[in-house]
Amino acid sequence: MKYVIPLAIVVAAIAFSVVENNSTQKKTYRFRGEIVDADSGARLPARVYIQGSDGVWHFPASDGGSAVTYKKQRADQSRSVEMHTTLSAHPFNIDLPPGTYTVTVERGKEYHPLVREITLKDAPIDVKLPLKRWINLAARGWYSGETHVHRTLDELPNIMLAEDLNVAFPLNAWVREAFAAPRDPVPDEQAKLINVDATHVIYPRNTEYEIFTINKKSHTLGAFFIINHKTAFDKGVPPVKPIAKKARDEGALLDIDKPNWPWSMIVAALLKIDLYELANNHVWRTEFGFPTFGDKPGEYMKIERDLKGFTERGWIDFGFQNYYALLNCGFRMRPTAGTASGVHPVPLGFGRVYVHQPKGFTYDGWVKGLDRGNSFVTTGPMLFVKMDGQAAGTTFEAKPGREFKVAGTAISAVPLERIEIVTNGEVVTTAKPLNRKNAEGAYESPIEGKATFDESGWLIVRCYEDRADKRVRFAHTSPFHVDVPGKPVRPRRAEIDFLIKRVTDEIGRSAKILPPAALAEYREALGIYQEIAKKAS
Repeated sequence: MKYVIPLAIVVAAIAFSVVENNSTQKKTYRFRGEIVDADSGARLPARVYIQGSDGVWHFPASDGGSAVTYKKQRADQSRSVEMHTTLSAHPFNIDLPPGTYTVTVERGKEYHPLVREITLKDAPIDVKLPLKRWINLAARGWYSGETHVHRTLDELPNIMLAEDLNVAFPLNAWVREAFAAPRDPVPDEQAKLINVDATHVIYPRNTEYEIFTINKKSHTLGAFFIINHKTAFDKGVPPVKPIAKKARDEGALLDIDKPNWPWSMIVAALLKIDLYELANNHVWRTEFGFPTFGDKPGEYMKIERDLKGFTERGWIDFGFQNYYALLNCGFRMRPTAGTASGVHPVPLGFGRVYVHQPKGFTYDGWVKGLDRGNSFVTTGPMLFVKMDGQAAGTTFEAKPGREFKVAGTAISAVPLERIEIVTNGEVVTTAKPLNRKNAEGAYESPIEGKATFDESGWLIVRCYEDRADKRVRFAHTSPFHVDVPGKPVRPRRAEIDFLIKRVTDEIGRSAKILPPAALAEYREALGIYQEIAKKAS
């Protein structure tokens, strides 16, 4: 049956519309912009912010290409705001009333941001916006990705090119209720690699188990991700081991993001997790927004806090130290990065992992390199480090007392504050960066150091920017491992006690809620840590 709108309603609606337009309409002028590479003049895809002097955000359209608008703001954090448009490599335009506007243009990590103030008076304006590259990672054989993505398959090609992110793993299957199977919206015939171009790809079959409720009642467990699997999962969690077995059978990788979900340390030990997000989805371009999230850090960590809770520096340090405790337990997780862009106020790829592929990019090679740990994670600087001439992810066989040489380079768009070499969780070298300007206008600092291993262990290098705004931007290599026969890596007593307490507390919290099979897994994880504790230093 055809529904007919009464004429009176139509007339009233038109009248209301006219009144509204007459009362709010302002004369506008067209602002047209073209983003180009400062050296070659070629048009670039990029991310654009346009904010009026009144604080209002504006979102341009593309001339002949694509534009994806992104509007995210935490309700309880007025300054945790992400309001941008990602644009293809075409000019853009927007009609604006007269006034002054701040235009910010960014593209991933390898170009300097451009900030330009424009004023519209009584005529259209046309502006060219040149972005200056300070480093070219692909030219050095490094390609970026992130493993925690919540953007749609339709919008990802635009965004990935604007951010120059080479590999994305959108978590299309996402379940938040215990025992429920995730619904994978990707049909089997479409669950294959999507080539945006020769060096930018999307793998669409990935799953997130993020459990907030049990039997429809609030009881948070936490999250873990399965990336690069082949078939859809038809079972829920917990228990988790059957899911992990299916994932491994299909060549998938298991990933955890935040260290202080209630069950994070349980799944870390129980599932022998592959990837650990050192740059996780609480690390943002905008103001840090989660000072009170999750379980507390160990007292031994001496985490920086303020009256609100975690500072940004404290949150990042907590993630590092928890990772180091797991490495000291013998869990050789490889670092990765994920933003959860699509959920949080953060651009895709703000934190990213670079994987070395000196012979050129392939998806399979990139995933294998990520799994080997031929990588570094960054929210800003770039780190190129070798130990005894070998890449990160290498495992050395050594006799007690062997000395290793660490050498490399840190390069950043702004000066670095410090460079640190860490072995088995202890900072053994802190260097003041030289911050020499190179030919591209970036700041370059050589890295030199030595480390001696009397027993098995690992080494990483990390660095931090020295920023005027005091935000924390870092880079962190994947570990180098050293195996000394008969002398396995050992956690410190404070580390293993912290991990055991985490698991024990979670067993107590969930004992009357989880089914026997799940509790049996929890107790299995506790037994793993208790066995490791016998060799603690």
